[in-house]
Amino acid sequence: MTVETVATAPIAGQKPGTSGLRKKTHVFMGPHYLENFVQATFDAIGGVAGKTLVLGGDGRYFNDRAAQVILRMAAANGAVRVIVGTGAILSTPAASHLIRLHGTDGGIILSASHNPGGPDEDFGIKFNTPNGGPAPESVTEAIFARTQSIAEYRILSAQDLDLSAPGRRDLGGMAVDVVDPVADYAALMEGLFDFAAIRALFAGGFRMRMDSMCAVTGPYAREILERRLGAAPGTVVNATPLPDFGGLHPDPNPVWAKALMDEMMGPDAPDFGAASDGDGDRNMVVGRGIYVSPSDSLAVLAANAHLAPGYAGGLKGVARSMPTSAAVDRVARALGLPAYETPTGWKFFGNLLDAGRATLCGEESFGTGSDHVREKDGLWAILMWLNILAVRRQSVADILADHWARYGRTYYSRHDFEAIESARAEAMMTALRDSLADLPGQAIGGLTVQAADDFAYADPVDGSVSRHQGVRVLFADGSRIVLRLSGTGTEGATLRLYLERFEPDPARFGLDPQDALAPVIAAAHRIARIAEFTGRSQPDVIT
Repeated sequence: MTVETVATAPIAGQKPGTSGLRKKTHVFMGPHYLENFVQATFDAIGGVAGKTLVLGGDGRYFNDRAAQVILRMAAANGAVRVIVGTGAILSTPAASHLIRLHGTDGGIILSASHNPGGPDEDFGIKFNTPNGGPAPESVTEAIFARTQSIAEYRILSAQDLDLSAPGRRDLGGMAVDVVDPVADYAALMEGLFDFAAIRALFAGGFRMRMDSMCAVTGPYAREILERRLGAAPGTVVNATPLPDFGGLHPDPNPVWAKALMDEMMGPDAPDFGAASDGDGDRNMVVGRGIYVSPSDSLAVLAANAHLAPGYAGGLKGVARSMPTSAAVDRVARALGLPAYETPTGWKFFGNLLDAGRATLCGEESFGTGSDHVREKDGLWAILMWLNILAVRRQSVADILADHWARYGRTYYSRHDFEAIESARAEAMMTALRDSLADLPGQAIGGLTVQAADDFAYADPVDGSVSRHQGVRVLFADGSRIVLRLSGTGTEGATLRLYLERFEPDPARFGLDPQDALAPVIAAAHRIARIAEFTGRSQPDVIT
């Protein structure tokens, strides 16, 4: 085995987004592309000589090949140890847990999360810091800067390692510990939740359907739900992770998890339904005949977290991303808890969690989690719901009804306009920002604009400021719209339009969300001139 120093040159476009670098798979498979970014990451964190890393991914196409390259590069750069999941598989929350459990110097996660996988689809890579969370902007900016000046990378000349079973391997003097990807994570969950109560729930005839979408959570869900909690065999469907996710779009929302939605709205629906995404950090929750929005889910979990043993002592605070509805804020006020509003991206929750200011965090994009790891965690959220159901012995619909009766209902929806020409999307956002000062006081379709801004976040822990995180328009009746361009796509730009309206009147809790939001939707299109700039009058996806 010899260390090769390979001459290279900067490759344009290697700027990490909110969750690392995501591109089409064939781009990552191009000459030097993966290697450049990995070496730039190593260099940006001060090198990996003498360090220990965690490595794993969601099993999408190119996951196995990329893992072998990264292992050889880690060895060539002097790392002393890498902990890798069997078959180079780890869910994102499980990887975060391993980083924290073993006190490593960080980890590399191979995933494009909820994006489709396959040779013609998407791939991604990101670095997580020693706290287990995604790299903050200071680190991702340093990585990007290094990609623009890189001249060489180091890689070990060696055969592929056998990663098919747990055990220690040697790679040029670097220890490679292959571990069961599920065991440590399952043990963590068993320490947080009342497994005995959930087992009793299933033993009493409670039925569930879990759709793992041919993605990474299949083995985790089978082990925890079917083996440890006693759910009926077959409760977990699409449980085998596949490189192309079986042709499915591994995004747990009502559009892409349509089969689950149809079953849950059908005449013989199970009591509870759930789905998770490509890398296991997102979740969708559905009751018999009722869908639970991510914003409502976060609020319900905050109100009921004390029912789970791991949170019986109460919460330190709650945090939500700015586009997420304010439903959880009302719970926080009632409980006397601090509530934080951060930009989109789980990395912004890390400082709050590390400083002990927050316990629960959530994003409207189907991400929920707590201080047990530093990533959102799909199965954790599903188990929290099961714990609440096991203790309260009510249906999902009844729990939501009780919650709305106490706190009011927030109607909420997200409209996605996908693959817009980037220049058009940027022009629209620029024009919108230029109009913000003139909006307050304007009456638009029966709604009066009270305030408008381009959200900036001052981190209360380290004082760092993040600007241009999305445009907010607030109306006098408490309704709100938010517009931002997503950083998780790989083609063109995705415009995300977030719509929110608070309803305190119980007589109006049964409206269809799109009907309840109709005036807000119309106002948003007028204010942002969406059709004028994008040529689109209807979204591609509504969640």
